[in-house]
Amino acid sequence: MTAALPVVGLPALPSRASAAPVATAPAAAALPGGGDLGPHVLVFDPATPGIQGKLDEIFRRQEKAQFGDGRYQLLFKPGTYHGLNAQLGFYTSIAGLGLSPDDTTINGDVTVDAGWFDGNATQNFWRSAENLALRPVNGTNRWAVAQAAPFRRMHVKGGLNLAPDGYGWASGGYIADSRIDGTVGPYSQQQWYTRDSAVGGWNNAVWNMVFSGVEGAPAQSFPHPPYTTLDTTPVSREKPFLYLDGADYRVFLPEKRTHARGTTWGNGTPRGTSLPLGAFYVAKPGIDAATLNAALAQGLHLLLTPGVYHLDRAIEVRRAHTVVLGLGYATLVPDNGVTAVKVADVDGVRLAGFLIDAGPVNSATLLEVGPEGASAGHAEHPTTVQDVFIRIGGAGVGKATTSMVINSNHTLVDHTWVWRADHGDGVGWDINRADYGVRVNGDDVLATGLFVEHFNKYDVEWRGERGRTVFFQNEKAYDAPDQAAVQNGGTKGYAAYKVADGVTTHEGWGLGSYCYYNVDPTIRQDHGFEAPNEPGVTFHDLLVVSLGGKGQYEHVINGVGAATSGTSTVPSTVVSYP
Repeated sequence: MTAALPVVGLPALPSRASAAPVATAPAAAALPGGGDLGPHVLVFDPATPGIQGKLDEIFRRQEKAQFGDGRYQLLFKPGTYHGLNAQLGFYTSIAGLGLSPDDTTINGDVTVDAGWFDGNATQNFWRSAENLALRPVNGTNRWAVAQAAPFRRMHVKGGLNLAPDGYGWASGGYIADSRIDGTVGPYSQQQWYTRDSAVGGWNNAVWNMVFSGVEGAPAQSFPHPPYTTLDTTPVSREKPFLYLDGADYRVFLPEKRTHARGTTWGNGTPRGTSLPLGAFYVAKPGIDAATLNAALAQGLHLLLTPGVYHLDRAIEVRRAHTVVLGLGYATLVPDNGVTAVKVADVDGVRLAGFLIDAGPVNSATLLEVGPEGASAGHAEHPTTVQDVFIRIGGAGVGKATTSMVINSNHTLVDHTWVWRADHGDGVGWDINRADYGVRVNGDDVLATGLFVEHFNKYDVEWRGERGRTVFFQNEKAYDAPDQAAVQNGGTKGYAAYKVADGVTTHEGWGLGSYCYYNVDPTIRQDHGFEAPNEPGVTFHDLLVVSLGGKGQYEHVINGVGAATSGTSTVPSTVVSYP
């Protein structure tokens, strides 16, 4: 495991965000709302001295700390900042504190590159930028990220380069509610999803570039080039975010949109509601699950400040419209086989901005949205799961039978990376055992930006009716020891994305699965995708890729689509199914 660097030696920190504690119940034991955001939330204003030095110090700690314990949130008060280059390492989030990204302008850059990994950007995970306007020094900002690295609510007054210096390998990525005035250059990026945004142009595509609700997006042309373009996004609701109202901290809750196109903030004040910081229990590492649950039962929301939280029982979200918002990749570790978070079958819960890291004792589930058998309708007030990431292994042994279970109807899963680790500590076919990545039992569930990788059996198993997915990225598990280990009855290999027998309506756009069976390169997959042969089950723009010939696919979906072959890493595609 990469050790987290100690906090000692950091230059004097700027002021911490705080609000006067607010008692929300008369009982003497009532927990306070609001309060200090802790030492790992750094708040800057344009007059703060030595900002660049503080940014550089955090980057030095986090640049290579892929499995360390350091977690940081960098917050910039509204105003204009000059000459900054905020390089972001692991578990570092940067955000503006205005209601609009244009309230906070950096005349400079927010940079992700891959010098730490010899120009290979495929492991630039777990970092984010949000709610800022950037005027890049050389006209183009570099954002060479991999998975779990969202770029939300950003205004780039120039171009955006998604590749590392030298155009090494890259495997991202996600943009939402953003405007890039210039051209976006993916270059070596294998795949990317952009939602409800505006771009001045888009340079190229490699395997799978998907757009929904994006002004300026390239026209539909999959597979030559592989652009999948939806004019609008069926349903979306942007992630909650912290902002300043005068001197007071609040959390803005954007409203739901249907058939959205473009940003929420481009035409004046965004639509939604807000909550004072005093409505949140501000949690800090070391707090126990019983206290978090007591705060929820008291009627408070949760704000998880940066750090690692060990849980001896599930966080139970039982009240409609509850917000659980993490800062700086706050990380929940379920101990002794418990589930990290359970949500009741209620309206309008918002889960956003945290990482669940499986513990060494097997958990049956890590995140449950709705109990088994949930049946209520939530079309008007769906639950959203946004920038909630799950990891099994890598930082040490982790185990989970099923990582994410969606039982509540109408849930929106907007950008997740559910990852059984292929490298790091505690990694091996039966060491970080995790059979299923995402299982959807609810009806009318929509996933936008679904990244699920390396599970021992099905990466995604969809049992609910009328499910929809816009963009899916998958790699099958590298470490399967042999064909028998992945044999699924009479089927060779478990599909990356399985729509259950009996489902009559389902739709997907821009879905890709890759295999790299480096332990036994002779393994064959019958297909990457499996679904019932029903007129209401339809897919658009599917692909499978054998990476360097390490394993092969016989078909793309069911028995349709050409086999992959050889070592040339060329996708096999299906434009429309059936």
